[in-house]
This record gives sequence, structure tokens and C-alpha cells, in this order.
Amino acid sequence: MAAKKKDGPKALATNRAAGHEYHLLQRFEAGIALTGTEVKSARLGKVNLKDAYARIMNGELFLLNAHISPYEQGNRENHEPTRPRKLLMHAREIRKLARETVTTNLTLVATQLYLKKGRIKVELALARGKKLHDKRETSRKREVDRELARARGSRSLD
Repeated sequence: MAAKKKDGPKALATNRAAGHEYHLLQRFEAGIALTGTEVKSARLGKVNLKDAYARIMNGELFLLNAHISPYEQGNRENHEPTRPRKLLMHAREIRKLARETVTTNLTLVATQLYLKKGRIKVELALARGKKLHDKRETSRKREVDRELARARGSRSLD
């Protein structure tokens, strides 16, 4: 009898630009309400989260600007690619996020879309926008780290 594989979350899409554009302060997991063709398209990885963010409207959380391509085998019942999608979180968590975004002027940015136990989840991050000098500093730090790694790599070969 074969042992069961324990799979971790499988990433369907990531928003790599979010780390460059924002200081990511705190991360949250939310479920997402999708139609059938959206689920099929997302499982194929046809998702773009580059400009995706979440907003609270009437006490409910919605994902905006996330692009899920229409399913190729879909018929006239196919979905609209950038429609607002409802995110599923406890009301207590939504109220906390609403407080954080209003009082401290933060944004909710979608950083990742992934599969967890057969369900599609969205990782949201409370984020503060970076200024231009912060972006430059991050780039410099990354370059220095890269140089150090290269130096260590060449030294270990000697």
C-alpha cells in the first residue's frame, strides 16, 4: 500500500512586483469565490496578479484587477477576465483589515494565488507603498547580496 503524499500549497500565480512596489507588512489567507470556468483556468495557471488588490465594500472583501484568462474550452458561459471577485474571510478579520487600511493608510495587495487542500486561496498582504529611494536601496542591497554570494561561490571552489 502506497503512503499518502503530503503536498504543501501549490502556487498558481505570484505577484513578484508587489515586493518591489510595497513594504509587505503582514500576510493573510482568504478563500475566493470563483465560477467553474475561472477555477479551470486558474488551475492551468492562466492568472495575472500584477495589479491586483483587495478593497472592502459594504463590509465585504473583494479582489479587484486580478486577471483570470477565459477558459479555452468554455462556451458562452465563460467569465469576464477582470471582474471583481468576492474574498472569503471571517467578519472579525475583515473588520480588523478595514481598521488597518483606514487608520494607517495601508493597502491590501494580492501576493499569491495557490491551491491548498483542493481549494483556491489568495494570500493578501497589508502593504505600504515604497518611495523611489526605497526601491533604489532595495536594488542596491540585492546587488550586494548577489556579489557576496558570487564571492563565496568562487572561494569554495579553490
